[in-house]
Amino acid sequence: MSTAPTLNGQVIGQAHYATRALLERAIAPLGVSFGQVLTLNVLAPGAIERTGLVHRITSTLKVDEPTVHTLITHLVDAGLAQVGDRTPTDAGEPQVWLTDTGHTLHGRVSDAVTGITARLYADLPTDETSTAARVLTLVTQRANAELAAPPDVAAAVGQK
Repeated sequence: MSTAPTLNGQVIGQAHYATRALLERAIAPLGVSFGQVLTLNVLAPGAIERTGLVHRITSTLKVDEPTVHTLITHLVDAGLAQVGDRTPTDAGEPQVWLTDTGHTLHGRVSDAVTGITARLYADLPTDETSTAARVLTLVTQRANAELAAPPDVAAAVGQK
């Protein structure tokens, strides 16, 4: 009789990386990276100011701003996104949005994610997946709070 694993960063990380590897295998033939897929997801609902997009991706992927600017440049160069003013009345910050080709690719990526999700979560009880989602959301919020605090404050928070 085996005991249930302890929920910790290693178990969470193993699930993340295994799932991410499946996604990366599915998107490789599409010619996009994991970071580009996350950027497509943020852009799918509509245009967003470039600074807002950069903030959203840096906070999600925990990468620096130049990395996100490179992701955006690659999407633009591939004809998947555009940067500029959507209308003549747009003032200030340039916006980023998906092209028709970008929306089509996003649809293909979404289909791949739906298939992976269906296979991995198919027989898991809804109450257990809901509990896991709540716990992981709370862990993410706590980790993000520590990352937002200066290192000396984050260490003190971690000792409580």
